[in-house]
Amino acid sequence: MLKSHLLNLPEGRFRTRPFSLADRQRQPELMDDPNLDSGLHLRALTGLKRIGKLSRTGAQLWRSIQNLSGVSRPDSLRILDVGCGGGDTVFSLERMAVRAGVRLVVHGCDISVSALDIARARAARKRTSAEFFELDVMGNQFPRGYHFLVSSLFLHHLSTPQVVALLGKLNEAAEIGVVISDLERLWSGYFLALLGTRALSRSPVVHVDSRRSVRAAFRIEELRELARISGLGEFELIRCWPCRILLSWRTS
Repeated sequence: MLKSHLLNLPEGRFRTRPFSLADRQRQPELMDDPNLDSGLHLRALTGLKRIGKLSRTGAQLWRSIQNLSGVSRPDSLRILDVGCGGGDTVFSLERMAVRAGVRLVVHGCDISVSALDIARARAARKRTSAEFFELDVMGNQFPRGYHFLVSSLFLHHLSTPQVVALLGKLNEAAEIGVVISDLERLWSGYFLALLGTRALSRSPVVHVDSRRSVRAAFRIEELRELARISGLGEFELIRCWPCRILLSWRTS
């Protein structure tokens, strides 16, 4: 069992120290620790899978991909999920493509070897064609040949300068467009993370990281300004369930 002192969370009660959501407050998330126990990591990814399914993130990303494809929609699509974690978005996009009758090649990349091992094991059980590879997206260029680059719950892990740099790299690498989903720093989202994750997961890692994620997230007006600074040109930025922001744009 994960010790409460490791999570910095008192047993049996919530932390009550007051704080503000006026500004971002980035704290290291437990799942970002390369030394996190593999069993705890798997348990956390299982909890995130359940939460992601309820959030319908995959469906939101797929809808934006179809809208951005427009009249130039290719016979088949190649998609890369950036910061793929355990592969939830990858597998969700595969299901959406099958239902839409679209031939899809979808890959995932992540810096976490543990997450990639879990994603590959899941792909083997599902007998899918999805592939996963290790990539430090801030230190390396993206591979070319993908129509779309997508990302979910990744931006809030980065500093503001890193977000500006990442948006520029995504814009340069994608052949058709980019779709990004992330949390918004709102009190409604914080309390949803506080209570909802306890209803949907028993993972203490998820309980801690979900609240830290909201505190590290951007407000929609902040992300709009970063998109402008990155030189994206025309982009769409909307709010969607549950307390998330969806940023999308065409690169071609």
